[in-house]
Amino acid sequence: MSRDVAHRRLRAGIVGGGKGSLIGAVHRVAAELDGQADVVAGAMSTDPRRAAESAQAWFLDRSYASYEEMARQEAARPDGIDFVIIATPNHLHYPVAKAFLQQGIHVISDKPMSFSLQEAREEVELVEKSNLIFALTHNYTGYPMVRQARDLVRSGALGSIRKVIVEYIQDWLMEPQEQSGNKQAAWRTDPSKSGIAGCVGDIGTHAENLLEFITGLKIASLSADLSTFIPGRQLDDDANMLLRLENGAKGLLTCSQIAAGEENNLSIRVYGSRAGLEWHQMEPNSLLFKQPGQPAQIHRTNAPYTSESSQAATRLPGGHPEGFYEAFANIYKQAIADIRRVESGEKPLGGYPTVYDGLRGMHFITKAVESSQKGATWVNMND
Repeated sequence: MSRDVAHRRLRAGIVGGGKGSLIGAVHRVAAELDGQADVVAGAMSTDPRRAAESAQAWFLDRSYASYEEMARQEAARPDGIDFVIIATPNHLHYPVAKAFLQQGIHVISDKPMSFSLQEAREEVELVEKSNLIFALTHNYTGYPMVRQARDLVRSGALGSIRKVIVEYIQDWLMEPQEQSGNKQAAWRTDPSKSGIAGCVGDIGTHAENLLEFITGLKIASLSADLSTFIPGRQLDDDANMLLRLENGAKGLLTCSQIAAGEENNLSIRVYGSRAGLEWHQMEPNSLLFKQPGQPAQIHRTNAPYTSESSQAATRLPGGHPEGFYEAFANIYKQAIADIRRVESGEKPLGGYPTVYDGLRGMHFITKAVESSQKGATWVNMND
C-alpha cells in the first residue's frame, strides 16, 4: 500500500520494549528525536497485561495483545503505522519482521537481524520482494566521528588498510545474573531466545559491523575461540578472534561480558600504509588520526574540517557533547527519510545498516561458533 507521507510525521509502532526493557525506551527516543515520527501503537510484551501497562505508561493511542494482531489491524487502518520498531529478544526478530513486511509496513529492527542464518536469508528475500525499507540499528555507525573515520579511510588518508583491532568489552555478566531474576540476562543467555551465540551475538556483531562500516572491507575468514566462564551458562560470554580481511589485511576482534571493571568499552583502531586512526565509544566526540613521525591529530565532532556526512550526523555546535541517543537517532533519521522517498516513488539513499548488514552479522555469528567448535580453525565467512 502507498501512503501520503510528505506533509506529516510518520506513525510508528513498537513490538517489545515494554516494562523492564532498556532498549525499548532508547528506540522511542531515537525515533522521535528529530520530530519526524511519533510512536503511536505497540504490542509491547507477550504478556497481555504487561503490554497494556507498558502502552499506557507511554500514552500510546493503541495497544495490542500480539504482534500478529497489530500487523493486521494497523495495515487495515487509514491512519495505521508507517513503520514498526522491533525491540524483542532475538528469536522474535524474524517472525515479527515477516508479519509486518507481508502487510506492507516498513521495518526498523534491533540486532542481530534474526535467530538463525536461514531466517536471515529468508528475510533478505522478503525485503527485496517488498520494496520496503528495512533498517538495522547498529547504532554505533550513527556517531559523527565514526562517519569521519569512514570518510578518512575512503579518502585514502590512511593508505591501504593493513591491520584493524576492534574490541567490545563489558562486565555486566561476570556474575550469573540470569540466575537471580535479571530478565535481560536471562534471555541473552538462553539458546532458545538468543540463538547459537551469547556475547558474540549481543555485542560481537556490533564490533564486526563497526569494522566493516569504517574500513569498507569485508571479513573474508576468521579463527574464533569462544569461552563460557560462568558455570552453568549455556552460551559464550567471551570471545577472541583472528581475522583476515578481503584485501589481505589482518584483524583482531575481542568481545567479552565478563571483563571486570569494564562498562561499555567499544573501541577500534585502524592502521593503513600512511596513517592510523582510533575511536572509543565512551569518548565518542573525539577521533585520533595518527601519522608516523607527527603529533596525533584530534578530530572533534562538528568541527569545520570534518566531512559532510559527519557534520550531517550532528545536532549541536562543537563542544556540546552528543552521544548514544543521538547516534541511535541518526539511523532513524536516515531510514525515515528513505521511507518518505520510497512512498513518494523515489529511490532510497541508504547510509544506514540494512538487511544485507544483518545477513553479514548472521554469517559472522554462525562462522564464529563453527570455528570455535572446530578448535579455532580458520573458516571462510562466505561458505
